[in-house]
Amino acid sequence: MKTVAIVIPCRNEEKYIAKCLDSILAQDYDVSKISVYVCDGKSTDGTAAIVNEYAGRNSNIFLLINEKQTTPFALNLGIKASTADVSIILGAHSELYPDYVSNCIAAFAHGDLIGCTGGIIENVYENEVAEVIGKAMSSGFGVGNAHFRTGNKDGYVDTVAFGAYKKEVFETIGFFDEELIRNQDDEFNFRVLKNNFSIYLARNIRSKYYVRAAFDKLFKQYYQYGYWKVYVNKKHRTVTTARQLVPLAFVLFLLVGFISSFFSHIFLYLFLAGLTSYALLSAYSAARLSSNIKQTFQIMKAFFILHFSYGIGYLQGVIDFFIFQKQIKKEEVLTR
Repeated sequence: MKTVAIVIPCRNEEKYIAKCLDSILAQDYDVSKISVYVCDGKSTDGTAAIVNEYAGRNSNIFLLINEKQTTPFALNLGIKASTADVSIILGAHSELYPDYVSNCIAAFAHGDLIGCTGGIIENVYENEVAEVIGKAMSSGFGVGNAHFRTGNKDGYVDTVAFGAYKKEVFETIGFFDEELIRNQDDEFNFRVLKNNFSIYLARNIRSKYYVRAAFDKLFKQYYQYGYWKVYVNKKHRTVTTARQLVPLAFVLFLLVGFISSFFSHIFLYLFLAGLTSYALLSAYSAARLSSNIKQTFQIMKAFFILHFSYGIGYLQGVIDFFIFQKQIKKEEVLTR
């Protein structure tokens, strides 16, 4: 039976960390084969005390201090502390179904070259806005072919959430890029595929994720996703996924279409036709997910924020990293 390490980056998660740890201890996999590394970014609430309490009662739970307070540093800290055959990265807001670990291990049997397995996220909404945003992010119109969110296929994919990685993956390609404050998992999975490993998604690998959300936080989050995706592209000298270009195209359409509409009626009609098409697709997709008219419009709002913020962030990244050749300093990463 393979040994498994579960690595949990966290900071100020006293509300969720106990539920997360309880779900790990309830796994149907041999718990003696599972080690848990909670990498805490100097929490100022009761998170560390809760983890220490669990560690006192369970010899396989460890609290590590994440001095740099960034996610990729936390991930690397936990992975390097372990000698396990498989490492699973997990969010503190998550709860695993009891068969999560065993299904991750079983999924490796689908192919010899599989380096990572993972499944789908089931959102648990803590407020009305969180439900709206969660529904938007579970839609193909909202996030494209991000199958770990839409949950519409078993098979080979380009990324998963809360992936389980074989030890040889880290031995071959290294660890998470500590320069990245966003997209570190996407960038790592790109290197997984680049080095001839594959990523397998199985829908029976399930986790719950507690969504605490607000529209302004969503804008900031997806702006950063778009911005840092450009940095990843520049670093690897390639576009890592085709779907990342769609929000950029949307933003360029809005900018170019709006300006050009002042110079020609033809451009104005084309611009209005494009806006109408987007609005109709958005309304249709939102209506399929919503329970009432009000929620339909809220989901449409979430769709627009997802697309516009990512596209604007991507455009700003192109300007900064390609036109002005901006360099990321280590102290800048630590303060973001």
